[in-house]
Amino acid sequence: MPFITRIINSYFAKRLREIDRFRRHPAEVQQEQLDYLLRQGRRTEFGRDHALETVRSAEAFRNRLPVTDYEGIRPYIDRLRRGEANLLWPEPTRWFAKSSGTTDARSKFIPITSTCLQRSHMRGPKDIMALYCHLYPKTEVVGGKMLTLGGSKRIEHEGDRMLSGDLSAILIENTPALAHLLRVPDKKTALLPDFDEKVRRIAMQATRQDVRSFTGVPSWNLVMLNRILEYTGKDNILEVWPRMELFVHGGMNFQPYEAQYRRIIPSPEMRYMETYNASEGFFAIAEEPGRSDMLLMLDYGTYYEFQPVDRLDDPSAVVPLEGVRPGIPYAMIITSTNGLWRYMIGDTVEFVSTDPYTIRITGRTKLYINAFGEEVVIGNAEAAIQAACEATGAQIADYTAAPIYMEGRHKGAHEWIVEFHTPPSDKALFDRTLDETLRAVNSDYDAKRFKDTTLSAPRITAVPAGTFERWMRSKGKLGGQNKVPRLNNDRTYIDELTDFAGLTAQRPH
Repeated sequence: MPFITRIINSYFAKRLREIDRFRRHPAEVQQEQLDYLLRQGRRTEFGRDHALETVRSAEAFRNRLPVTDYEGIRPYIDRLRRGEANLLWPEPTRWFAKSSGTTDARSKFIPITSTCLQRSHMRGPKDIMALYCHLYPKTEVVGGKMLTLGGSKRIEHEGDRMLSGDLSAILIENTPALAHLLRVPDKKTALLPDFDEKVRRIAMQATRQDVRSFTGVPSWNLVMLNRILEYTGKDNILEVWPRMELFVHGGMNFQPYEAQYRRIIPSPEMRYMETYNASEGFFAIAEEPGRSDMLLMLDYGTYYEFQPVDRLDDPSAVVPLEGVRPGIPYAMIITSTNGLWRYMIGDTVEFVSTDPYTIRITGRTKLYINAFGEEVVIGNAEAAIQAACEATGAQIADYTAAPIYMEGRHKGAHEWIVEFHTPPSDKALFDRTLDETLRAVNSDYDAKRFKDTTLSAPRITAVPAGTFERWMRSKGKLGGQNKVPRLNNDRTYIDELTDFAGLTAQRPH
């Protein structure tokens, strides 16, 4: 075992025991989180408004507080942004993560308290290293630098004291000075708002460093790595960084990008570790690289509840952690040290195991197409894209899909706009496989497609390389945590993209 890894493992020994405790005693640890949150909440205006002083149990908590979303809690957040304190959490709130999960211009501002930074967002990266070094005692990843591609949004001042920005930019701004010595690029470059200039400077700085790991959103990191190859004239990343070993990723499904990463980093020792870090908190870490299921982190100051996706209109269906079952899609509800109380964050998850509790992300409560009762969710779409790529040797760069509405006697359909990194060997086979896979994984879609009862075959249009990147740049949403909306239940985004790319809008047949 390398000396530095031995030191790291010794340093994290206590933390590994704590992780093992919540694996073995999840309900007990979650009750401790709820008790702590309630003690703090009683000191806030929200706590007084909802009589939290009378809440002494998880059952009473569920009965007293309704499940809410951003609009439900927004009046408190708007006042926090004007400088008021002790509204949702008993400490001043200076930072707000400006949500940019889609290309929607309308933003959410999620409060980021000092407590949540320390107990959740900053603890997650430490636990990644603790778990990874424990799993691979011979690793030398900690002996080199980590490349961090931060968000592209400026840190914006709101009044005298309040600051908002992309979550990754907030985390970089709050990273201890010592940790910056272990990362590239420098802080000034990491916080640049111009994505293209940021990548150019990263290429200049990082190629002279011993980079052994990198972290971030798969799509934007792939853009960065390809540009580094262009900058250096090298054929693959190992020629730039021979000891590259680990990519810690999150924010979107990695599978559509995996083949491209393995092509430009051709090493059997290269490992890919999935995490679940959202503006609302750091929630889960894959215990082993290459796995899509992640260990739910139960002692980060977050209390979890779950509501079956098919019963979102039924508050009585919400269950605590111990009430979940594997294989059922749930909307995740959190109460956290950010001052979010029974807050439905919009992500859907499925439990792979309940001993320990491991999850995989299945989509968004609002990321779906259900214009004709077909109920296509992101998991269906990802499965269909993967099958079509495997059948034709294609590799996807990006895609989005939306309904084509019925007009008169014309049936509806789904329109897909796809950008290929590697085009399919047979476009007709790609289209057919995508449709057939959707029918296989979604019985509602299959019923609507049966004999073209309601839905005609999907219309799939390929666009030139770089189209999605140029579109996102035109909207000022390039890089960082900005993501193309894969599915949308109306045509807002796809019509924008169609106009931008100069395509002919699809009409029903």
